[in-house]
Amino acid sequence: MTSFVFPGQGSQYLNMTRDFHDNFQIAKDTFQEIEEYSSINLRKLIFSDDDNILNQTRYTQISIFASSLTIFNTLLNLNLINTADINFMLGHSLGEYSALACSNKITIREASIILKKRGEIMQNALEKNKYGMAALIGLPVLEIEKIIKKNNMNLQIANDNSPIQVVISGKIEDLIKYENSFKSKNVKKFIKLNVSSAFHSSYMINAQNELNKDIENLKFQNNNIKIISNFNAEVSNDNNSIKLALKNQMSNRVRWTESIKNLENTNDNKIIEIGPGKVLSGLIKRISDKFDIKTYNKINDIHE
Repeated sequence: MTSFVFPGQGSQYLNMTRDFHDNFQIAKDTFQEIEEYSSINLRKLIFSDDDNILNQTRYTQISIFASSLTIFNTLLNLNLINTADINFMLGHSLGEYSALACSNKITIREASIILKKRGEIMQNALEKNKYGMAALIGLPVLEIEKIIKKNNMNLQIANDNSPIQVVISGKIEDLIKYENSFKSKNVKKFIKLNVSSAFHSSYMINAQNELNKDIENLKFQNNNIKIISNFNAEVSNDNNSIKLALKNQMSNRVRWTESIKNLENTNDNKIIEIGPGKVLSGLIKRISDKFDIKTYNKINDIHE
């Protein structure tokens, strides 16, 4: 049996998935379907980006989703994967929606429409140039939490990505103010991220509440694929539990390290990463050495 993981924002790049699109009709059809549901010319945006908008949150999320779905559908069409062999699916932030669509918990139409809105809401949630995020390299989340608490920093954990990578959210002025404090406590690298807001923090609660109206209307389907949610890192096949976790996702941390540890406890040791880049594969290797990991990012990966 196999587990599938799907990347989130930050994995995007110009021309991602173009090789699949240019060589497989199913890839073209997948792009076209998502374009129709979202009313966005995704192929123009991803393959040329003449307007330089791929990195804007409102376009980034739906673009990564389209790329992930395109690869997944192509692999299905080529009989390189079989949904009957899939035990678990999980994704990082917006990647959780890719997991829900690929597992057929929700339809591609539902995922496309809600991700378009999610991107727009998140981009416009807070005043521009006032809030941001930073990646801290070198310490586990418990140590970062101690530093924040001990120094009364107005910052929050956004992503627990691996035992040596934690992302924090907050006001830009506070990120700048405390950078040297983190570095003096054995944080090897403090990397300010190119994002427009303080994602996965309590600053996003109003945006989360707005999106929850749409999440409530999602019609979840029953099947045998279990989801591991970002919000609580729990393995579940209960649609009510999965929906409730999704309602809390945007304004709370992504518990990626815990998610992979819980997946490890299932003894399902084969993981396939679907989507642009190989970020999640790198993080998973830092969390556990128990997994056989395969990535499908480019068409050449099919032949390896």
